[in-house]
Amino acid sequence: MEDDRIHALPVVRRWLGNPVACALLRFIAREDECGNRLENAIRYYLDPTDELCWKCRLAGHMVGYTLRRSSDIFGVSEDAIRRGLAETVFLRGLQNVLAGIARYGVTMPQIVNAPFMVVWDFTHHCNLRCSHCYLDAQKPLPHELDTEEAKRLIEELADAGVVVIAFSGGEPLMRKDFFEVAAHAHKNDIYVALATNGTLVTPEMAGRIRDAGVEYVEISVDGKDAESHDAMRGIPGAFDRAIAGIKNSVAAGFYTCMATTVTRTNYAEIPDIYSLASDLGVNRLMCFNFIPTGRGVEMADLDISPEERRDLIRYLLDRTREGGGPEALTTAPQIAPLALGDERGVPVGHFYAGEAIDGKTELLADFIGGCGAGRLYCSIEPEGDVQPCVFLPIVVGNVRDTPFLDIWHSSEVLQKLRDRSLLSGTCADCSNKYICGGCRARGWAYFGDIHAPDPGCTRHP
Repeated sequence: MEDDRIHALPVVRRWLGNPVACALLRFIAREDECGNRLENAIRYYLDPTDELCWKCRLAGHMVGYTLRRSSDIFGVSEDAIRRGLAETVFLRGLQNVLAGIARYGVTMPQIVNAPFMVVWDFTHHCNLRCSHCYLDAQKPLPHELDTEEAKRLIEELADAGVVVIAFSGGEPLMRKDFFEVAAHAHKNDIYVALATNGTLVTPEMAGRIRDAGVEYVEISVDGKDAESHDAMRGIPGAFDRAIAGIKNSVAAGFYTCMATTVTRTNYAEIPDIYSLASDLGVNRLMCFNFIPTGRGVEMADLDISPEERRDLIRYLLDRTREGGGPEALTTAPQIAPLALGDERGVPVGHFYAGEAIDGKTELLADFIGGCGAGRLYCSIEPEGDVQPCVFLPIVVGNVRDTPFLDIWHSSEVLQKLRDRSLLSGTCADCSNKYICGGCRARGWAYFGDIHAPDPGCTRHP
């Protein structure tokens, strides 16, 4: 597997990473009198027209060649690429990748021009008292971004090329302006996701969320029953209200995800939790890596062992491969090397590339690259602070003071996170460091170092 990756990546670097190709991509990615040349070029590739200027038409031919070559290298049909480009999310993602290659060249793992996903902790306010809360959410903070600031930030993120905004918290539904802000994101062609504890998602609320343009709803369930869930969530009755919220989300037609933070207290319940997710008709079960930050510091001794994490990952992969129920994934980056080793596709955090990639999953894994903190995604906190990840509380800038893209491209912390050669300990010499890289938030939480090894490693326990 490793040798295949070593031989495959130079093909891509020779093709897209050479100076001439990068110069052409920079030409394609420029703004001109026609507007966004890259967007126009893709439009021309899909439907050639003489209405565009010669530069946009030339860029369209270049994009067409690039996509046809990509089709060959990654084993994805050009028809599938064309169908994907009809979807705004895919289109924005492609623009982001090409602009990233124009700026940074071909990297391993790939650096994009703007984060694919921004997790926005919309408020510090929450109606639960979860023992593992990374934000230690309680009351609203005194200077949270107001409605107009939030809408301006959305326009800035849209212009930057961000594909997905996931509203989280705290409990984002505690803010009365959530619907106005979410609708503004949808209006700006951003895919809108909501991470909620589900307790407020009544049928009426689900309808309002849908009308605001939200497409993905993730509701946390940390146990197979009320006794287990409510013990972690700190409020009696939270389980029953979360389950009702899931049922209402499914009925409203959302892509619905049930999210579980796995610790020793619920590890043995995962099969029952999966069965519950299946019975509820959700699309996905996401098992979150436990990271001892925020309130979670007090329960660090409840982290599962590397062997338990390995067995959990394989259980989730088996459920996904079998089909017939919700797909089952985890945010633990170790899922990628385990999946490749078992020839089960490339599931990585919130993304999954199955076996239909015609044996090219190793190359795809190099580009996705496991942990994406500060490289594929970042977080924005209630008062505008930017962090590499919600679980990695290092402030790299504030959107009130500095344009978002300036923070993304100039932050020394983010630049270091993107450089896998800086990893230390067992991660430094691991052959999987480019497809996994360990969870950087766990390195920070346990050792105070963003390059420290992940103590949850399934290969070097």
